[in-house]
Amino acid sequence: MPTTENIRKKVSLLPHKPGIYLMRDRFGTVIYVGKALNLRKRVSQYFQPSRRMSWDLKFNALVEAIHDFDTHIVRSEPEALLLEGKLIKEFKPRYNISFRDDKRFLLLKINLNDPIPNFAFARIKKDDGAKYFGPFANAGAARSTIAMVRRKFNLRGCRVFTPGEADYKHCLYAHLKYCTAPCINNVTREQYLDQVRAACEFLEGQCGEMKEQLEADMKKAAVAQDFERAATLRDMLKDLAATTRKTEKFTRVPYSLPASTIEPEQDLIELAELLKLPAPPQRIEGFDISNISGTFAVASLVSFKNGRPDRANYRRFKIKTVAGQDDFASMAEVVRRRYTRVLNESKTDSAEAKADGGEAIPTALQQLVDEVSAAKKRRGRKALIDDSAAAVRERRAPGEILKRGAINLPDLILIDGGKGQLGMACAELEKLGLGHVTVIGLAKEFEEIYRPGDSRPLRLSHDSGALKLLQRVRDESHRFANTYNAQLRLKKISESVLDEFPGIGENRKAALLKKFGSVQRLRTVTVEQIAEVPGFGGKAAEELKKFLEARSTSAGQ
Repeated sequence: MPTTENIRKKVSLLPHKPGIYLMRDRFGTVIYVGKALNLRKRVSQYFQPSRRMSWDLKFNALVEAIHDFDTHIVRSEPEALLLEGKLIKEFKPRYNISFRDDKRFLLLKINLNDPIPNFAFARIKKDDGAKYFGPFANAGAARSTIAMVRRKFNLRGCRVFTPGEADYKHCLYAHLKYCTAPCINNVTREQYLDQVRAACEFLEGQCGEMKEQLEADMKKAAVAQDFERAATLRDMLKDLAATTRKTEKFTRVPYSLPASTIEPEQDLIELAELLKLPAPPQRIEGFDISNISGTFAVASLVSFKNGRPDRANYRRFKIKTVAGQDDFASMAEVVRRRYTRVLNESKTDSAEAKADGGEAIPTALQQLVDEVSAAKKRRGRKALIDDSAAAVRERRAPGEILKRGAINLPDLILIDGGKGQLGMACAELEKLGLGHVTVIGLAKEFEEIYRPGDSRPLRLSHDSGALKLLQRVRDESHRFANTYNAQLRLKKISESVLDEFPGIGENRKAALLKKFGSVQRLRTVTVEQIAEVPGFGGKAAEELKKFLEARSTSAGQ
């Protein structure tokens, strides 16, 4: 049980307030995120031995792994729920199940640049110029409130993008006087926009007058013993309060290295000693794979120079030859592509250097490979580490190999993963004749360092500067890969802006994208060109053109 004196003391200082707690293991990794109405009561339950007999295996494993915890105080339970979901998506703790998918809380959006703006629900906030409200922890309350808002401010509830007279004939909203019917010009666009702006102010919290009216009506209904109506008004008040309650905005903290606590030079020296390198590695390249259930599979390459990020030499890859979710094969593909290109660029530069009268670099390169091969035969597998590219370069005259056309190899390659990923990377490097380059794997669960030819992983102290340096490289490659994955998903989402056009189906959307290639190109074509697409007539093409122009205008603002 991790009930150390420090943890007990920390628990005793927790407030009796709602909030979020993050459980961390001995490596500082977040392993569980939870919410609580009372932080002290909830967190203290994890460290009460008397409760242990009633815990299941999973909870026991979680408690055994807790080494420390952090807390964050919030103002209300809904705010705690929103922050909990955000943090679980951010850290993906292994003991959390809920919120780890791509589902988001409900948002309410309206685009004031549309011909006749209409409130709609969304799950993802886009950079499309629309005004967003939320997220809402209680989706039912949000839907109930927007129905109330539409009645109070006489707003339309139809899904047609630009309704006209034909739509008015079948519209119950207009006939029941819920809507001022801008579709038949009962009001001008500016007058209707005033109604929409008033509704936006209402949703932003300026709803005191309506709350007072609902409370008065509820009391009257109760006095008249109309308890059903009184209960309905009570529920409306609760939904209104839940929807318009102010919540704190939790923004992501930008990635940065805490420079004040880092000593790169010392960390590099320690790393060289642990890995038995001939000198501190001046350049480290780190690889990571990112995908979501096999979709948008990408990889990242980050470069660290003298222990610090060298962002000019970062690279990113789309996985091309691997189907489904296979991190091993994906790692092999990326390593192969990366160093095949490095070798090809070296050969191109070598030819140019020879034409200019310079040294024939392929000859020097062959000498390098021959020397490493001879060393491997003399001392066996250990030569993979001792006779790295850096070691061979040190035995040559300065600049002899590092002329134009030399292979731009790192001193150390770090693979995010264990034996499997490391083995695939080593196999690809051997095929390319680069087996002399030092490569290691860092497995995240226990922060174990795997080395070629060594069956036992190396475990370093959590306070080790060498381990912290490797963690920085691994975490940066992980961040860079996830960022690229998120960019691809966002691009896919932007392509589906057509889904917001009322009445469009998969076949018509596919026909548009097949003919014009992308939404960006579709914005530039004429109504006549859109009308040529199967499934689109003149009116539908004109409606789609107006829709895209409105979205284009709002996105540019």
